[in-house]
Amino acid sequence: MAIKILIADDHALLRQGIKRVLNFEDDLEVIGEAEDGQETLARTLMLQPDVLLLDLNMPGLSGLEVARQLKQAECPTKIVALTIHDSDNYVLELLKNGALGYLLKDVEPAVLVKAIHVVNEGNAFVYPKLAERLFGSLSISDDVETKAREMLDESRGERLTAREMDVLECIAKGFSNQDIGKALGLSEKTVKNHLTSIFHKLKVNDRTQALVYVLKNKIISLD
Repeated sequence: MAIKILIADDHALLRQGIKRVLNFEDDLEVIGEAEDGQETLARTLMLQPDVLLLDLNMPGLSGLEVARQLKQAECPTKIVALTIHDSDNYVLELLKNGALGYLLKDVEPAVLVKAIHVVNEGNAFVYPKLAERLFGSLSISDDVETKAREMLDESRGERLTAREMDVLECIAKGFSNQDIGKALGLSEKTVKNHLTSIFHKLKVNDRTQALVYVLKNKIISLD
C-alpha cells in the first residue's frame, strides 16, 4: 500500500517540485497540498495522510504551531519538517512537539524519500549533519521527543524557543511590533514579552543590537 503524503509549503513551485520527485516512487502517493498553516492543519485532520511534509514558515499558523495542534488532537500523521532553518532550536522544538523528521530544503531527493519511509515506520530521521551535531550520532534510536525536551530543559535559560526565533527573524526583516503580531498571529503584548526574553537571552538591549547579533552569529537565514 502506498504511503499517503500531504505537502505543506507556501511556495507553489516548491510543492510541485517535491510532488514530481515523489511521483517517481511507486510506493508514495501525494494526496494533497496546503499553502498556509491553517489549511495545513485542516487538511491534515481531514485527509489523515501517513506523512506530512511541513514547512516551518507559512502564513497564518507556523509549522511549529501546526505540529503542536496536531499533537494535541492526537492525529496519527507522522511529521517531517522541510525547511531552510538549521538552528538547533527549531530542530529540538519540532521534535519535542511530535515531529519525527527534520530535513533542510536542499536535501537530495533520495534522502527525502528515505526520510519518508523511515518516519512512516515510526522512527526518527534528522538531516545527518544536524543529527550528528545535536545527538552526537547519525542514528537516533532513543525517544526523540523525550530527548529533545530534556535538551531544551537543560539549557532553558540560554536557548531561544522556535517562536522567539520567528520573532527574531521578523526583527531582521525590519518588522514593527504590530507587523510581527500580524505575521505570527500574536498580540502586541505577547510580541513585547518575546522581545524582552530575546534581549535577555542574547544579552542585548535593543533591536539594533539583536540584529547585529543575528548577522554576526548567522543564527537565522535572511534569504
